[in-house]
Amino acid sequence: MNKGKIYVVGIGPGNMEDISVRAYRILKKVDVIAGYTTYVDLVRAEFQDKEFCASGMKREVDRCQEVLKLANQGKKVALISSGDSGIYGMAGIMLEVAMDSEIEVEVIPGITSTIAGAALVGAPLMHDQVLISLSDLLTDWEVIKRRLEAASQGDFVISLYNPKSKKRVGQIQEAREILLKYKKSSTPVALLRHIGRKGENYELCTLENFLDYEIDMFTIVLIGNSNSYIKNGKMITPRGYQKKYGY
Repeated sequence: MNKGKIYVVGIGPGNMEDISVRAYRILKKVDVIAGYTTYVDLVRAEFQDKEFCASGMKREVDRCQEVLKLANQGKKVALISSGDSGIYGMAGIMLEVAMDSEIEVEVIPGITSTIAGAALVGAPLMHDQVLISLSDLLTDWEVIKRRLEAASQGDFVISLYNPKSKKRVGQIQEAREILLKYKKSSTPVALLRHIGRKGENYELCTLENFLDYEIDMFTIVLIGNSNSYIKNGKMITPRGYQKKYGY
């Protein structure tokens, strides 16, 4: 039997225009495409000739075990994640599950929603930045708060993933209080929604009033640093060229 292989593929934010050539070629050549049902549905029409293996939320470990089983049967399997598979995706858990097997696991990078959304609103990520998920499903909330404190105090541009859900509504409010300890209320904020997918939209606002807008699990809250600004409908974080060279 031919030895199978696992590819953990970042498919980008959700459309074929933002999937990398490398990722596309991998999906074309594998036998099976596996992943969270919503992500599988994003690529199903483009790769109709493939076998699909989809499962729901909170089934990450089971999904990886099933992918490993398929690979042990000699199949080439793509385990997909939205955005980049190594950023809040499936790369880590798949590597851990397959670590003691003889199956090769290759990680294929993808465009994250933060990067795609930043391009939509201008150039807000031109300087040092951090990504922080507000979901406390796998990370203790006290740890998340300490990270918010450190990132805010360090004047980083901050992208907040998983900011709010139907049941989890208080964390984004507490996060804002932490941010306001170190950032001005006028700090620019971009609310990036459904990036790369149907219904894509965004709003530019400030740290003072961003909670007045719609925020859900499909929103990324991108908060600028002390030099970020909004002009002509674009959010920009200067890299420092004007100060150093003038223009």
